[in-house]
Formats: sequence, C-alpha cells, structure tokens
Amino acid sequence: MTDLNVITLVSVGAHPTSGRPRRAEQDARAVELGLRLVGDQLQLLHAGNPQEEALRAYLGMGLSEMTVLEQPSHCDALPLLNNYLLDAGAHLVLTGSQAETGEGSGLLPYLLAERLGWPLVVGLAEVEKVDNGVAQVLQALPRGQRRRLKVRLPFVASVDNAAPAARQNAFGPARRGELHAEDVAVIEDSLLDEAQLQPARPRPKRLKVIKAKTGAERMKAATAKTSGGAGQVLKDVSPQVAAEAIFKLLREEGVLR
Repeated sequence: MTDLNVITLVSVGAHPTSGRPRRAEQDARAVELGLRLVGDQLQLLHAGNPQEEALRAYLGMGLSEMTVLEQPSHCDALPLLNNYLLDAGAHLVLTGSQAETGEGSGLLPYLLAERLGWPLVVGLAEVEKVDNGVAQVLQALPRGQRRRLKVRLPFVASVDNAAPAARQNAFGPARRGELHAEDVAVIEDSLLDEAQLQPARPRPKRLKVIKAKTGAERMKAATAKTSGGAGQVLKDVSPQVAAEAIFKLLREEGVLR
C-alpha cells in the first residue's frame, strides 16, 4: 500500500488525571494505523501551535517530520484542513473520534468529510486491503462486533479505542523530528468566542436490556425472577404514585443523580 497517500490529523491531548499535555490516545492509534499501512511515508498534520512539545510524541513513533498549520487555539481549523487536504491529494485521512482538549465535540471528522464531499467511516478498527481504488475495512460495532465495509477512495475515517494500541514513542526520534510550520490565513471561530467551555459530564448509566434471539430465551427472560427481589408490580395506582416509583427506580439504577 505504499502508493497510498495517507494523512493523519493529530492534536494535543491531556492526561486524564494530571491534565498535563500529551499525545492524544485516539490520535496515536490513528498514527499507528497509518504506520501499518504506509510506514514512514505517513504524513502528520496538525493545526495549532508549532511550539507545542507534546506533538513530538507522535514523531517519536518513527516519523521524521510533521506539518503544522500555524494558528492560535481560538481559531477555526476546519477551513485550513479542508484546503490543505484538497491540495495534498490525500487518499485516506485518519483522525481520532474526539479531541481531549478544546471543544472536544467530536464533530470535526463529520464536518471535514462533508466539506470534502468524501465518505466517512466511523469507528475504524483496521484497513484490510486497498485494491483498484476501493478499500476493504473493518468497522467496530458495540459489544466487540465487527462489520466489513468496502469504501471508495478517498475517504475520511475516525479511529477509536477499537484500533490497535499505539506503540511507545522513543525520545531520540522525537527530538530529531522536525515540525514544519506553514503560514496560513487565520480564520476566527465566532461560535467558539461566544461559547462557554466546561468539563464534560459522564454519560448516564444505561439500564440493562435483555436481548434474546430465540423464543425459548425470550420466555426464560420473561418468567425469570429478578435477582434483587426488590421489584414490585403496580396495578390500578394513580399517575403520581407510578411516577414516584419510576423515579425511585432510576435513582437506584444510577440513571438519575
């Protein structure tokens, strides 16, 4: 696959405990996937500050250079990335699914694919082969399942924790690697200027749903007794009493706090 032009978008991450800058976990997995595809021909691209030391951790994975579209942190990176990728003639663009710093909305792959007019593969786990301009990939699904897809080049793919773990970065190559800063037209992000950033909250806990495929399994699930023994059957009660019982259940299950 050495004829492929693969570009991986990388960002500055944050350690979950200390908050110190580091390479982003999912972006590092995207770099690992790109290295397995094209080796040291992989191109790294970042929009931001070229003086950020955390970016060198990606170079320490075995790459000699990275292109940085220099801009302040409060500016919009989407138009810059769109123009660069069009001029670069990329066949495959790899990204993480969500940034660890900044807005962290996870919308960049979607907006970028929409602007480029390319397909988007979410949850990319592996690129199996590329033949005649068509890539065969594995997409990660919930509960460890995988789905095989065929996607025509070029396309954008977001990588999450289902992809192979990133290799360790070496100090020597990280220091020897070069960060090439490019002067670009800075575009202000008016939406970000008006927004108020706050730490993300953990997602609500989902209730356990019993999924049965056969009739015997459905019958067993319907007639089985609950392990906790705290369930109750409500019949002919007022809406207020029913609502209180539902509210109590959601509190006990951790859905509401």
